[in-house]
Amino acid sequence: MLELLPPPPADPLWVLTDEFGADARPERLNLVLGVYRDESGRTPVMTAVREAEIRLAERSASKEYRGLSGNTAFNRALLAMVLGAGGPSERAAAVQTVAGSGALRLLADLICRTRPGTTVWISDPAYVNHRPILEAAGLKVRTYGWRDAQGRFDTEGVLRELSAAGRDDVVLLQGCCHNPTGVDPLLDDWEALAESAVTGGWVPFVDLAYHGLGDGLEADLLPTRMLAARVPEMLIAVSCSKNFGLYSDRVGCAIVLGASAKAAGHAETALQNAARTQYSMPPEHGAAVVTTILEDAGLRAAWRAELDLMRGRITANRAVLTAHLSALGLGAEARVLAGQKGMFSMLPLTAEEMLRLRRDFAIYGTTSGRVNIAGIPGDRIPCLARGIAAVATYLP
Repeated sequence: MLELLPPPPADPLWVLTDEFGADARPERLNLVLGVYRDESGRTPVMTAVREAEIRLAERSASKEYRGLSGNTAFNRALLAMVLGAGGPSERAAAVQTVAGSGALRLLADLICRTRPGTTVWISDPAYVNHRPILEAAGLKVRTYGWRDAQGRFDTEGVLRELSAAGRDDVVLLQGCCHNPTGVDPLLDDWEALAESAVTGGWVPFVDLAYHGLGDGLEADLLPTRMLAARVPEMLIAVSCSKNFGLYSDRVGCAIVLGASAKAAGHAETALQNAARTQYSMPPEHGAAVVTTILEDAGLRAAWRAELDLMRGRITANRAVLTAHLSALGLGAEARVLAGQKGMFSMLPLTAEEMLRLRRDFAIYGTTSGRVNIAGIPGDRIPCLARGIAAVATYLP
């Protein structure tokens, strides 16, 4: 059987990660994977997470199955956090998932079961796993542009392209800190997108993976809450990997907003059925950690404070990098980077230039130009800037 399997394409991010691991140069810098790193290059366990884990260990909770929806207290806590006080939670349902990618896949399966052949629109460029997940679920995928010639959010272009979205088509939007570009719509742009959804009849599908790392938790959730208040139906995939630092614990949530509580209830059962055929039930530990934090005022405050510190470091990294690029004569490129938010930025470099950056300077980013701003030690930013300037201007 297996000898008939043709060579499948490898995941490009993990190919680069493996190449980095095999690179013996001591100055090598890994800016490929989207993980937060501190000044020492470590991905730390957050203080609130460590305290929550201690409390859970002391309680010695049972390892019994939680059920197809996972940890229901976690689901309620995520609903409250995402939709906010006064949000339409009475017509919403939530199911714990295997991280944000699992939420994307469960919701994609729900779309396919509800309306086979549905077209899902994704941005160009998009998170590298969006298209594979959607197509694996049997959905059609179309793209709409994201940035204008100056590297800003292309309001007119996006609205023009989405005017072609059919009624009951689905439009995938990243709620904040767009991956890979770091370019986000302004609040007025989000209002225009909501109006387009209402008048055009398309369903928003919001991917929330970086909330808290852009303008702050409440500000980053504001567009999602505004959409939820305006549209009759909505899908939301939530990840706890980045803002809780629970990468390997795989903690996420799939949220469905229906026109009625009855519709949301039916969607929850459909999500449970989809989960049953994929992995049955999600892992408990990470969800219990998040629930412990969000249900305790002291832990919640500590988590928010540390999340703000992480956001501050990312923002400072981007500001220092843009300052160095400006000093090296790349003012236009620096201005584009300065307007970006969150963990990632898109360098104004071609695939060939990114290859040269990796080959000549041991700086690893994706061929599209994406780099993890949160992964740069502060003392390495001048080296990164010099490498960018060298490959962009072909300096020796």
